[in-house]
Amino acid sequence: MSAFAEFVPPPECPVFEPSWEDFSDPLGFINKIRPIAEKTGICKIRPPEDWQPPFACDVRNFRFTPRVQRLNELEALTRVKLNFLDQIAKFWELQGSKIRFPHVERKVLDLYQLSKIVSSEGGFETVCKERIWSKVASRMGFPPGKGTGSLLRSHYERILYPYELFQSGATLTVSDAHCSLCVLYARENKEPKGLKIFGTSPKMVGLEIVPAGECHFGLICLFTHGTRNQQKHDISVSPVALIPPQIDLYLCLVCGRGDEEDRLLLCDGCDDSYHTFCLIPPLQDVPKGDWRCPKCVAECSKPREAFGFEQAVREYTLQSFGEMADHFKSDYFNMPVHMVPTELVEKEFWRLVSSIEEDVIVEYGADISSKEVGSGFPVRDGKRRLLGDEEEYANSGWNLNNMPVLEQSVLTHINVDISGMKVPWLYVGMCFSSFCWHIEDHWSYSINFLHWGEPKTWYGVPASAAEQLEAVMKKLAPELFDSQPDLLHQLVTIMNPNILMEHGVPVYRTNQCAGEFVVTFPRAYHSGFNQGYNFAEAVNFCTADWLPMGRQCVAHYRRLHRYCVFSHDELLCKMAADPESLDVELAAAVFKEMGEMMDEETKLRQAIQEMGVLSSEQEVFELVPDDERQCHKCKTTCFLSALTCSCSPDRLVCLHHATDLCDCPMGNKCLRYRYDLEEFPSMLYGVKTRAQSYDTWAKRVTEALAADQKNKKDLIELKVLLEDAEDRKYPENTLFRRLREMVKEAETCSSVAQLLLSRKQRHRSANMDLLENVEDFHERAQVALSDEMPDSSKLQALLDLGSGLDVELPELPRLKQELQQARWLDEVHVTLAEPLRVTLELMKRLIDSGVGLAPHHAVEKAMAELQEILTVSERWEDKARACLQARPRHSMVTLESIVLEARNIPAYLPNILALREALQKAKEWTAKVEAIQSGSSYAYLEQLESLLARGRSIPVRLDPLAQVESQVAAARAWRERTARTFLKKNSTYTLLQVLSPRVDIGVYGNSKSKRKRVKELIEKERGGFDPDTLSDLEESLEEVRDPSTVAAAFKAKEQKEVEAIHSLRAANLAKMAMADRIEEVKFCLCRKTASGFMLQCELCKDWFHGACVPLPKTGSQKKVGVGWQSNSKDSKFLCPLCQRSRRPRLETILSLLVSLQKLPVRLPEGEALQCLTERAMSWQDRARQALATEELSSALAKLSVLSQRMVEQAAREKTEKIINAELCDQYRKNGSAIPYLGTPRKQPRKTPLVPRSLEPPVLALSPQAKAQLEELMMLGDLLEVSLDETQHIWRILQATHPPSEERFLQVMEVRRSFIMQPDCTQLAKRLAKEEKEKKRKEKAAAKAEAIREGLEKRKEKKILDIPSKYDWSGAEDSNDENAVCAAKNCQRPCKDKVRTLVVSLLSSFSTTDPDPCCSKRGTRGET
Repeated sequence: MSAFAEFVPPPECPVFEPSWEDFSDPLGFINKIRPIAEKTGICKIRPPEDWQPPFACDVRNFRFTPRVQRLNELEALTRVKLNFLDQIAKFWELQGSKIRFPHVERKVLDLYQLSKIVSSEGGFETVCKERIWSKVASRMGFPPGKGTGSLLRSHYERILYPYELFQSGATLTVSDAHCSLCVLYARENKEPKGLKIFGTSPKMVGLEIVPAGECHFGLICLFTHGTRNQQKHDISVSPVALIPPQIDLYLCLVCGRGDEEDRLLLCDGCDDSYHTFCLIPPLQDVPKGDWRCPKCVAECSKPREAFGFEQAVREYTLQSFGEMADHFKSDYFNMPVHMVPTELVEKEFWRLVSSIEEDVIVEYGADISSKEVGSGFPVRDGKRRLLGDEEEYANSGWNLNNMPVLEQSVLTHINVDISGMKVPWLYVGMCFSSFCWHIEDHWSYSINFLHWGEPKTWYGVPASAAEQLEAVMKKLAPELFDSQPDLLHQLVTIMNPNILMEHGVPVYRTNQCAGEFVVTFPRAYHSGFNQGYNFAEAVNFCTADWLPMGRQCVAHYRRLHRYCVFSHDELLCKMAADPESLDVELAAAVFKEMGEMMDEETKLRQAIQEMGVLSSEQEVFELVPDDERQCHKCKTTCFLSALTCSCSPDRLVCLHHATDLCDCPMGNKCLRYRYDLEEFPSMLYGVKTRAQSYDTWAKRVTEALAADQKNKKDLIELKVLLEDAEDRKYPENTLFRRLREMVKEAETCSSVAQLLLSRKQRHRSANMDLLENVEDFHERAQVALSDEMPDSSKLQALLDLGSGLDVELPELPRLKQELQQARWLDEVHVTLAEPLRVTLELMKRLIDSGVGLAPHHAVEKAMAELQEILTVSERWEDKARACLQARPRHSMVTLESIVLEARNIPAYLPNILALREALQKAKEWTAKVEAIQSGSSYAYLEQLESLLARGRSIPVRLDPLAQVESQVAAARAWRERTARTFLKKNSTYTLLQVLSPRVDIGVYGNSKSKRKRVKELIEKERGGFDPDTLSDLEESLEEVRDPSTVAAAFKAKEQKEVEAIHSLRAANLAKMAMADRIEEVKFCLCRKTASGFMLQCELCKDWFHGACVPLPKTGSQKKVGVGWQSNSKDSKFLCPLCQRSRRPRLETILSLLVSLQKLPVRLPEGEALQCLTERAMSWQDRARQALATEELSSALAKLSVLSQRMVEQAAREKTEKIINAELCDQYRKNGSAIPYLGTPRKQPRKTPLVPRSLEPPVLALSPQAKAQLEELMMLGDLLEVSLDETQHIWRILQATHPPSEERFLQVMEVRRSFIMQPDCTQLAKRLAKEEKEKKRKEKAAAKAEAIREGLEKRKEKKILDIPSKYDWSGAEDSNDENAVCAAKNCQRPCKDKVRTLVVSLLSSFSTTDPDPCCSKRGTRGET
């Protein structure tokens, strides 16, 4: 975990709830659950609810001094970082500098991580040479592209590199054989500050880093410890020639000179002298404060003292410590202590121990000997009288004072009280106080009981993974183990369980609440912390199964040179000396261990003899204190033998290290032994006899229980076997219990038989039947009870049969017990037979119910299987949950491996199933994306958007997702750009509707009703082209519409659009013949009668109210209403229904098509734009051909001449206005009257092609030519594209219109006046007043305009020149923002160049069809 992530709790360890019968035998119950619990290393035991021992400590007199724990020093990785930073700070402090840790990306730079990463990449020089600082920044988790790599190099070079050189012992030298430490630097340091001593500047070509040693002038370089980083300040240096030595009071120990006294430093530690420029790195200035020379600085590289906890200064009572602990927790979490969730405390604890910045200190009353302050359990120590039920708890085997010395325990044979092992230790905890990873002394069992208080959180690792945990910790924190090889035995180091689990170490956890036991098994590493104020007690114990582990532990201690708590060999020999006192199972284990011990001792003594040791002497080692009989080499406590020498009588070694005693000849050495080799067989015989006596007894009992009808044993013989077992204290195992039950059953049968025989003769026949039934029941019961696997149906039938017999049958209780076991086993088998029904909750319930059953090998086997499945299931569920919630998400390969590994688990795992479903979705999604990408046609945007939405919801890392996102973003950006180009502000049309042929011609009304009618029209023509269904949103990719089909449907809709506009124009023109019934005719968007000022649309020929539609733009739109009505022929009006968009120019469409060509996505709008462009270009060809005819060419020439006359006349009028205005100003200044200068003409401005002095029509065209132009004009107005030809044709048609065409508007005005005549007189007066006011305002506006134009000194407009019969672009100024640029060197394509580019672009979309509209945008080809 390179950076701290939120803590994920490990899986839970097993929890056992023994019955009272099981609880009565503590070590027997622990041995019973051992097969299950040792797989997790720790387990929790909940005693029966009624078992609640009283707290026996004297609270008032209980005083202790706790340990002080700094949380971030507990964690191994954090302590390594802190040690490293401490060394860095100490190094610079001794150099006279105070380090300030830099910040990068708003957080403190992790110098330790930076040092490790640079070291793994080959070191500072390699990283600089290969220029991989950006890779270093990426490995440290910094985002790319912010120059972080250069910043990290700067910090490394400034802080870490001098320390690195110091640690490596390198120094700086000159390549021409001059030692750099002997090179003097100029007195005047004039070099630029940017010159760096370890930089890549050309001025440092002659310098290199070499190992420290002798210089070429005979001087020994005293600075044998280089520095790892560059000086904090940049230094400028200038090497000069060597100066002859002078005799001075203080000499530099590097260069041997004493000059430059102002730059000669005196060490505050040893008084040695150095020049500032002779140091590595050179110092620019004399440091402030104390300064240490290189020899004194070297002390910071000395090994650190072993880490340990310090004792607190204050002594506490239980009450004062509790007040402090509760106050700390409530203040820290800002809530009452009992309301803080355990999960929150757990996550916060692991966050704190991993944090360098936060230093939280807690106190822990640990390892308090109960012998000094008293145990929490009632004890028979004679100090006070036991009251009430204290007597019962004082004798209980679960009392931790009794458990180590129970009969089955090995420690009962150790006479001395071993504090912490035989004598319980007490623990008073507070929030965050912790116990670090460790295993018990001699790898023994331990048991911990929480008397009261808040929970204690435990973490355990099974013995099978102990070496793996040690290897991981040594790998991640090697610096700690270098200084303390036995670090894990010191209980001072913790490591995050998540880190251990990431490296494959199985970790389990539990929360121990008050009144619960936690048992740790041999060599099981465990650690934990306290949730708050609590009181616990713990002790060790060892059972027969521990003996092999104990011997392995001694060998392990021998390798680590660790002291033993007791001698393992002495313990074995002491037990073998009194075999009758041993439990039978313990005797068997001792016999096996004794045999191995004897073999090893025999080999060692033979090896000693072969080495030349001749003398030997017997010694009673148990009488020698332990500290006087420890091996001088490995610290093992010797018992069977040891080797001594006369040169050092107080020193001895074990036979494993015979050569490490001294250098004297082996003949001078003496073998001291406790037992002669000949004594071992007799010791072994006694243990063997004790163990074999049980084996003999067990064999006889087994034969008796399995005897057939002919070989049955007598009841007296069975009673003798039972009495023998009770006298010899054989273990009460299954065989013992079966014998007891058999004897009881036989006695019952004997009494029944005697009763039957004593009855009268008349009942003899009935009694015989009953006896036969009892015997039959007995035989069947024996068979059923001897089955390996209990059969519930058979047992139930026997119980039914036995209950029907009027005889007390001793088999019935056992049959009932086995029936419970059988039913539980049946439930387990049925459950496991259907893995989809095996939930975690169901397995936990089965395990809980199975714990309370009587012991049976089948039940134990099923329990072990269930526990194993549960443990594996929980681990994989947690792993799957983490994968589903992981950010960033995991790849499909990783998740597939997880799913494959978990598929054989016979349980219902929701997270695994969710992971499998997500993986399946990811595969399907990837396959669809690949099918789209590799198909012959591009996909529509809607398809990719749907795929994108589904892909984002899948919790799997999808590699194509980023590509799909970029494609969708590019397509959306293109569509938005096209919409901004075409759509008007607040337009009610979509982009696709604007680019497609109209389907709503003749449809009026509001947006909602209009959409409804359009939809009805589309449904009526379902077989045609539907713009909104250009893209196929179905899952099947084969149904994507072919581009040629789209183009054909588009052309069909074009034809229908033309037919519909013809019909609409005819209907609207027919309204002109209804002047007498004008109030019945509907006009405009509002579909109301004519009124007020109205305009006629040039395309649909309908009339619109001036208030309902926006007025068209003119060259100088100064007046509205009447004024515009007089200029109506200068401006072309298209209603909002006919002109639905901004109608960009062809140049703009060209850039959109270029962008569209680069998109690997199909858009309905893109295909519609291609078809629209082809349609516009086709119309442009027809228009140009029409304008190129002879008739229209001559008409154009005539219009050119008339246009020139009009411009000249306009210029004369303007000149007259300017002269008149100037004369008026002069007369006003002189104060004289203004003479009459004539009235200027107020001819309304016509089109530039029509002279002012002439009234239209000014051109006469043939009917055929005029009809052709009108048809072209109509088709051109249907296009949502601005083309110059539309303006040219419209102006020609305007010059051919007779004045009578405006009669319909005049008729409408007369009609309106006629309708208004019957109105009241007041309304007429008001209208006349408004008309008079309007004329006054118009007169004032005209006068102000004349004065303004006279004052402005504007240049005359250039006379319009028409360069050719095809070039009409200069006919008038365009208000379109997309108009052709007039700049001289503009690179924007225009006119024919635009057309050429568009044609080539459209053709590039197609690979086979010559028609550009039949675009292959959907077909992969050259793009």
